[in-house]
Amino acid sequence: MSQDTFCVVFHAQIPFDRIPHQFKSGPMFLQALEDGLKKADADPSVKAVMICGENGKFSAGADIRGFSSPKTLGVALGPIVSLIESSEKPVVAAIEGVALGGGLEVALGCHYRVAHAKARMGLPEVTIGLLPGAEGTQRLPRLIGVPAALDMITTGKHIPATEALKLGLVDEIVEENTIEAAIRLANKVIGQPLGPRRLSLKPVPKLPNMEAFLQEAQVKVKRQARGFLAPELCFQAVQAATQRPFAEGVRRERELFQVLLSSGQAQALQYAFFAERAVHRWATPGGINLLFIIFDSILLLSLGLGTMGQGIVTSLVKANIPVVALEQNLEYLNKGRKAVMVLLEREAKKMEGGAQKLDFHNPARLQFTVDFNLLHDVDLVIEAVFENMALKKEIFHKLSNICKPGALLCTNTSALDIDEIASATSRPQQVIGTHFFSPAHVMRLLEIIYGRHTSPSAIATAMQLAKDMKKVGVVVGNCFGFVGNRMMFPYVEQAVFLLEEGSRPEAVDQVLEDFGFKIGPFRMSDLAGLDVGWRSRKGQGLTGPSLPAGSSARQRRGQRYSPLPDLLCERGRFGQKTGKGWYQYERAGGRTATPDPWIHGFLSQYRDTHRIETRYIDQEEILERCLFSLINEGFAILAEGIASGPEHLDVIYLNGYGWPKHRGGPMFYASTVGLPRVLAKLQKYSEAHPDVPKLRPSAFLKKLVAVGNAPLKEWMSYLSRQSPKL
Repeated sequence: MSQDTFCVVFHAQIPFDRIPHQFKSGPMFLQALEDGLKKADADPSVKAVMICGENGKFSAGADIRGFSSPKTLGVALGPIVSLIESSEKPVVAAIEGVALGGGLEVALGCHYRVAHAKARMGLPEVTIGLLPGAEGTQRLPRLIGVPAALDMITTGKHIPATEALKLGLVDEIVEENTIEAAIRLANKVIGQPLGPRRLSLKPVPKLPNMEAFLQEAQVKVKRQARGFLAPELCFQAVQAATQRPFAEGVRRERELFQVLLSSGQAQALQYAFFAERAVHRWATPGGINLLFIIFDSILLLSLGLGTMGQGIVTSLVKANIPVVALEQNLEYLNKGRKAVMVLLEREAKKMEGGAQKLDFHNPARLQFTVDFNLLHDVDLVIEAVFENMALKKEIFHKLSNICKPGALLCTNTSALDIDEIASATSRPQQVIGTHFFSPAHVMRLLEIIYGRHTSPSAIATAMQLAKDMKKVGVVVGNCFGFVGNRMMFPYVEQAVFLLEEGSRPEAVDQVLEDFGFKIGPFRMSDLAGLDVGWRSRKGQGLTGPSLPAGSSARQRRGQRYSPLPDLLCERGRFGQKTGKGWYQYERAGGRTATPDPWIHGFLSQYRDTHRIETRYIDQEEILERCLFSLINEGFAILAEGIASGPEHLDVIYLNGYGWPKHRGGPMFYASTVGLPRVLAKLQKYSEAHPDVPKLRPSAFLKKLVAVGNAPLKEWMSYLSRQSPKL
């Protein structure tokens, strides 16, 4: 290191699960950084300063656990960033690994920035319900312009060093030693004027149509946010940079930061952050030590290599796991291979320029076959045929006879009984459910369902598989629909009942989309295909030829039933795939949903036929009946021991069902609404609809209210017995 350059080591954020207690809130680090800068400034022998990180990482930003205390956040870091910028000696940031959040804001305070070619940068505060609070919303647009700054700040995305260089965020990128390169640059710029390098003194680059651009951007951010405050307030902070002097913009940034810090949304997002990590920690009765199989190859068994099978194969290849895809005949195999290759080509293009490359043309990594003899040597099988119990049992009987004794047998099912499937084998301890969500190569959630005999090592292996595939694995018990779909049934049921009583598909969807769902229940049904649920209801004997003669149209097994979805299916209205469902589309396979006058007339005629008086249903009733029935089922699931805590339910809904993250998940939302209110509303709707069991308040919910509206973290302590399931 040159004797003219002073080095300040900027401590990289330690991963959350290994943060020493004394460093959790960061004041010691901030003080050390300030002391180092002042020491360098006061020493006449020091001509320049270089700031770097420890262990190959510049900084991943502030510890999320300290976000309830403003003094440990941007409000405290901002003055230090200003101190860096005001230095009369050039300060160079040497960025390795990541520079995120406060870490990037420190780099923005530096006069020059050198990054390693593999470094990534970003301001991800929006993802936890906040905004960059150390003057980042004011400096970044001055450096890279408003459009690029808005994109980074309102989305929280990380950008690679190559993109950062194009934007002007860094001055150079190097493949070599970043610290040495930063020192060379520091020595080179000694004595050069620093005024032009101080971002607080720079004007925001003008756009020829700045006002029009901002208006359009605001509309876009608001539309995409769907009630999520942080992106909208991030926009307002950047907008302030274009309209106010730097100091006034900083004051506005801090005002908006405080609004978000005190909002329930920030709390919900931070809860979601930790809940996702909590689901990795689980135990079996008796505290059994968990061991997992190290697998070298995975066989995907899929008849038809349909949409789900294609996505699973793609996910496995992306995870660098050798895969053999088995089909029943060459016609299906060739069709499936072609579809998988298209998906993999798309994924490879997304990864271009990155460190990882997809090696999917290598037969040692991916092969397609109709030869069942290849089953003999695989460590793990994922069966992904369609939802038919007889077919799955036939396949698992065959797998049990062919696969080696230690092979794990996984079934991709969304609702079927794992124990019944396992009963077809001689090794039920090796059978486990792996419920992937479609499209499987995109969706992060993996519900892992254990049966009565599933071994702890099988569960642990499935969890390891989820981790290797970069998915969020959640362990749940075996019941119809497991956790996600079981909670979804009453939600969709209430949505259809609301149509019977006087609402319209677009009205119900609008209320739930305004709440924050990306897609309402009827648009979701059209996307998934109405025939999927129809096939399931036929299998349950709720409709179709097995329904007993003389059955009431609107009653099944002593409770209310709506035949509306069945009637649409009988008319060939399966949703997007046929161009008509609850909505109409521009063509079969179209994506643009338009309210259908035919549906409105059909619903009116249906009500007349069944003598249902049409009534106006307000937004509050739509929201409460759909959401509170779903939440009520969640309490029943917890009481039965199907899931080991409310966090598991919330993670499933956040990652698999589009629940808005800024509302924390259904059980967290219930805790913020207040359990007494949830109970009172359920009692009200249950009294109005006594033939709908899913509206009757759960005994567990009643108990939690009776003990004084217990906080979410204490709920499980009020169960009268330890769960037999987990």
